[in-house]
Amino acid sequence: MGRRASPSRFRRIAAGLAVLALLPAAAHDHAQDPALRASQPEPPGIASPVPVSLDDATLAALPRESVSARVHEATLHCEGVPLVALLRASGAIPEGRLGSPHLARYVLADARDGYRVLFSLAELDPGTGNRAAYVVDRCDGKALGDDTGPLRLLVPDDVRPARGVRQLDAITVVVAP
Repeated sequence: MGRRASPSRFRRIAAGLAVLALLPAAAHDHAQDPALRASQPEPPGIASPVPVSLDDATLAALPRESVSARVHEATLHCEGVPLVALLRASGAIPEGRLGSPHLARYVLADARDGYRVLFSLAELDPGTGNRAAYVVDRCDGKALGDDTGPLRLLVPDDVRPARGVRQLDAITVVVAP
């Protein structure tokens, strides 16, 4: 024969089950308490947007490099400045290693005709993505004509030259929303 539970033991078991039944509701109420949530992260203290100067004086002050890139079935041999050097000179990218706030930034390049391309800042940073891009003003020994210049953005290692920008008009560095 089975053992009968005493009334006090029955009450203890019933009380324990009642407490267990209330736990999910208590945990849910606790989780919804705004005072107990983690605070929202503070926005980084980084200016945004940061326009990058493309004037002659800024470009002349930077080291020039030669670069070749394949564009529309032709190989261009150009001269200009590395985009990362221009970004550093403008204060849009810090010297040294990129910290967390800078990893959520992007570079927007605009052409006169409205064409736009985008790079993550980390993609261009030599210590992170190391994607080479150049702002050039001379190709095949000549200054760029009005149909492609006076400035052009070249990305020689892109498989497809879609992020090369003819008639480069503006570069802006933005913190992603």
